[in-house]
Amino acid sequence: MTPIKKIIITSVLAMMAISAGKTYGNPATSGRILKIDMSRIEIIEHNNDIDLMSTMKGGNETKTVTLWETVQAIKIAASDPGIGMIYLKSDGSNVGAAGAEEFRKALNDFRKSGKKIFSFIESPSTKSYYIASVADSIFITSNHGEGHISGVSTSMFFLKDILDTLGVNVELIRHGKYKSAGEMYIKNEPSAENLEQTQEMINSMWNSFSEGICESRSISKDTLNALVNDLTIKNENDYIEHSLVDRQVSAEGMRKALCSYTGCKDFSKISFVTLPDYIRYVVPHKTRGKCRIAIIYADGSIVDGSGTKNVAGDRFASLIASVRADSTIKGVVFRVNSPGGSVLASEKIKEEIDLMRKDKPVVASYGDYAASGGYLISNSCDKIFSDKVTLTGSIGVFGMAYDVSKTAKNLLHLGTTTVSSNNHGDLNGLMFRPYDSEESAYMQASVDDIYISFVSAVAQGRNLSFAAVDNIAQGRVWTGADALNIGLVDQIGTLQDAVQYVSSIVRAKNTNNTKLRVIEYPIKPKSFIDKFLPLLMGASVQSMATPESALAGTTFGKISIRAASVLSEFDPNAPVKIYARMPFFFSFEN
Repeated sequence: MTPIKKIIITSVLAMMAISAGKTYGNPATSGRILKIDMSRIEIIEHNNDIDLMSTMKGGNETKTVTLWETVQAIKIAASDPGIGMIYLKSDGSNVGAAGAEEFRKALNDFRKSGKKIFSFIESPSTKSYYIASVADSIFITSNHGEGHISGVSTSMFFLKDILDTLGVNVELIRHGKYKSAGEMYIKNEPSAENLEQTQEMINSMWNSFSEGICESRSISKDTLNALVNDLTIKNENDYIEHSLVDRQVSAEGMRKALCSYTGCKDFSKISFVTLPDYIRYVVPHKTRGKCRIAIIYADGSIVDGSGTKNVAGDRFASLIASVRADSTIKGVVFRVNSPGGSVLASEKIKEEIDLMRKDKPVVASYGDYAASGGYLISNSCDKIFSDKVTLTGSIGVFGMAYDVSKTAKNLLHLGTTTVSSNNHGDLNGLMFRPYDSEESAYMQASVDDIYISFVSAVAQGRNLSFAAVDNIAQGRVWTGADALNIGLVDQIGTLQDAVQYVSSIVRAKNTNNTKLRVIEYPIKPKSFIDKFLPLLMGASVQSMATPESALAGTTFGKISIRAASVLSEFDPNAPVKIYARMPFFFSFEN
């Protein structure tokens, strides 16, 4: 270690020691209002890593919290005498669709405790209003057409023309008439089946969102749809007239409303506690115990290997095996938030889940999506909980190859020659020629075989006939609400519901150990210093973030789904070039 690095490390340790000696008090016991500003927090599935720069910054940077922590904090606040109400600012949220549904349900449960929620919105979008509508009272600033409740929409992009221009030929081999992954590369418009499933998916999602809004605001769906369809809502007076908000106030007016409710004459005297601070002080993080429930997060695309990014098949199979071997873990919630990916990796994970089910109860909980490979790894769980807006199913398989020989020759003026020992020696690394007829038939047979295996696995896991599963499969994507009606999931419910269900099973079997702790896998981040020292030593810190690559965008008013660049995950040198994944990454944005 160089002298400079020694000095830096010593200084950092000294600063941390000084900071640790300060006493800030516990805001959970002194705060009267729990403030949740969605523009200042990022609610994620699982905190796999620490954003070091965010940790080092001061001021008003966005704080990262997990969905589990958020729901637990709101649940605790409902019975905490130190918390009198929640002040909610829902604009600027980046929580996903399923996360928004679970977050909103937690807020609704808080209201049932008898405590109030005030929402303040400035530029409402479909999502921010959906979240805000749960409140007892909704306040809005002067709104001059900024932000709209516009429903749900999507735009699909197709690349065949531009790929033809570039001389790139993409060959898509699939089983399932609704399996649209890769369709954007071979068509100029959606197939009839793709258009059908997309329309029904969008309708189902809007139905779920509008149900929540209408129930909270005591208006009918017909009324809400008419307001949205006719573009009736133009300003704050329209929101008030049609019972979508309660009062128009300025920022100062909102402060006065909070003073009036709390009985505090001076706004500066009101004691607030932010959600991240409240989580820090009240959400238990002890993980040791003789009787524990594990939450295993499969968050991201399913990929081959043991990498730290996404849901790597070998790494996750090993992780699940270690959980199975831990005698202190009595039950497992398998939280899936994945569009799928590698068939090989999916099968490895599913095998370990099936082995674990022989030793302890395993219940699945679905996030934004649990589709294709994400559904394959989890469909055999003892019970499946899904949110209404979860995208699931997509039981189908595809293989894809791209031929850039024309691009190489005509655009790059690059000549290529392949020398092979056998007729199809370059099949695994095919890039500079298309499949011949024998190779196409071979790949189609492989895809068909894997599809049959996929459907058979679902039929066994869900206790359905092959024909019944095949009828609802074919690569079709369903929302959780629709999946419930066709037997792909068992119950509409949250991560919290899944944990409670497993806990009830464990308590019934372990009457002497009723005190349960929850431990989350992959293991939560190391301490700040454990993360910081490797950076000083020149080591890299790898993130496990969900991939963000995209070629197309779709909008829900100001909410979007991003179509995944399948090519960005497609490895031409991979031994297996067959995938079970959705055609897009789903994100519920402003």
